[in-house]
Amino acid sequence: MAASWDDFFEDSLSALKRQGRYRSLRVVDALEPPWVEVNGARLLQFASNDYLGLAQDQRLRRAAERAAREIGLGSGASRLVTGNNSEVSRLEAEVAAFKHTEAALIFPTGYSANVGVISALAGKNDRIISDRLNHASIVDGCRLSGAQIDIYPHGDVTALRRLLAGTRVSGRTLVVTDGVFSMDGDVAPIPEIHALCRDYGALLLIDDAHGTGVLGETGRGSLEYRGVRDASIVQIGTFSKALGSLGGFVAARRVVIDYLINKARTQIYSTGMPAPVAAGAREGLAIVSGQPELRLKLAALVRRLRNGIRTLGFSVGDDPTPIIPLVIGGDEQAVRFSEELLRAGVLAPAIRPPSVPPEQSRIRLSLTAAHDQEHVDTLLNTLETIVRGAQERPWLMTASS
Repeated sequence: MAASWDDFFEDSLSALKRQGRYRSLRVVDALEPPWVEVNGARLLQFASNDYLGLAQDQRLRRAAERAAREIGLGSGASRLVTGNNSEVSRLEAEVAAFKHTEAALIFPTGYSANVGVISALAGKNDRIISDRLNHASIVDGCRLSGAQIDIYPHGDVTALRRLLAGTRVSGRTLVVTDGVFSMDGDVAPIPEIHALCRDYGALLLIDDAHGTGVLGETGRGSLEYRGVRDASIVQIGTFSKALGSLGGFVAARRVVIDYLINKARTQIYSTGMPAPVAAGAREGLAIVSGQPELRLKLAALVRRLRNGIRTLGFSVGDDPTPIIPLVIGGDEQAVRFSEELLRAGVLAPAIRPPSVPPEQSRIRLSLTAAHDQEHVDTLLNTLETIVRGAQERPWLMTASS
């Protein structure tokens, strides 16, 4: 006889606790960025994806307030019914212009964009080739598509070539990669992947959620940073990170967007984006285009933090992204390291499986343009104190020690 539902829930939660993978929600209220309040404590946070510090920006707030007054709060229905307001329509046109594509399509979230687009583009007779460290939303989109799924080792273009040259399916091939990988902060080898897709007739989809607004001379993302410009590439992105708002988008050729309007289930069956959210996203996009100094400041802070972390014995890459992982190893070690940071007034939660591979638990540090050099130095001094203390507390020894 099967266990009761209550036994199932309790046993599952107990197993997570034994593994050091139990999670719970905490209330994090924004103060003046980069400060937050958690349980009454004022903490310096290094965990946000608000890379340009726009989530609390007064210009975005005013844009959202204006749209709420003029159009209203909710959109009322899916976009194919009555939920397609003028702010969303304008936002799509501006995204297409920003990404140098013919058209764009807005989704409720970046997650729903990946799931909806991938599962619409590929079906049971097709093949998807995906990087091993792609985001969970990509993984779920691949699974829902019903296509054959082949996985290549992270960033391994030689392995990708072998898969493309190998046994073919009767349908089409879609290659999917993150532009910037959210847990490691490295940038995909896009020129090499792009060349292979052209050679083998595969469609390339890049999720640039963590690159849009941050990378490239004009902030257009990882393709601009890598020097690739091709209208046939399908680009996914979000407004919820560097752009300071909420929602996802796909930017591509007009025929692809028209197809997705009719086929992407997460867009067809979701309530449309509210006008205030779209208005805030439009303002964020305008700031990215008009204030390159935010990216320049962020880039300088990234270099300062990466260089400082290396002196502490951690291995970190040279990518210019504001995501910097401190790989600790064990789940409980990472949690305790995070707790040490918290006691010192720094919020940087531990990231554990399934978000990262087993024995790769880490502190995922992320910088924003709201930080300054003093904040970075405070973090480095705190990390140095914790690493020194690891000699007396073996459970704090890092993977790099």
